[in-house]
Amino acid sequence: MSIKALVGSGDRIGLFVLPFIILGLVMNFLWPAIFSVGGPPQALAIVSYFALLPGLVVWIWSVVLILSRVPKGQLITTGPYAVVKHPLYTGVAWLVLPWVGFLLDSWLGAVLGLVLYVGSRLFSPAEERALSTAFGSGWEQYLHGVRLPWV
Repeated sequence: MSIKALVGSGDRIGLFVLPFIILGLVMNFLWPAIFSVGGPPQALAIVSYFALLPGLVVWIWSVVLILSRVPKGQLITTGPYAVVKHPLYTGVAWLVLPWVGFLLDSWLGAVLGLVLYVGSRLFSPAEERALSTAFGSGWEQYLHGVRLPWV
């Protein structure tokens, strides 16, 4: 089992997002007041915790499924993968980065989440072609069964 099979498009997505992370962190360090969300306010902190918890669960669950099934050559179609095609990318982009950012008193996490999501949409088609080649009709059946195939 190659490391490439485990990371899928993650390496390309990471390289796409990295310059935004570096630039954003430098700017956030130099001008924190521009990025501040005001503390965060109590209501935003509560919403952030409620969004972050399922995001962390989806992320950990996705990683466990990848580490346990990909080395065996199995297509993952259960758990968060039954809901969206790329729960690891989507979960981190929409349910982890923005809300961690808000809890750290910065809206930078929301921007980085959006950039991560864009990167996943740009690079996941190549991963999907590889999955289609590897799993054929199993991949096609999965596509028809996944609840939110466009996410």
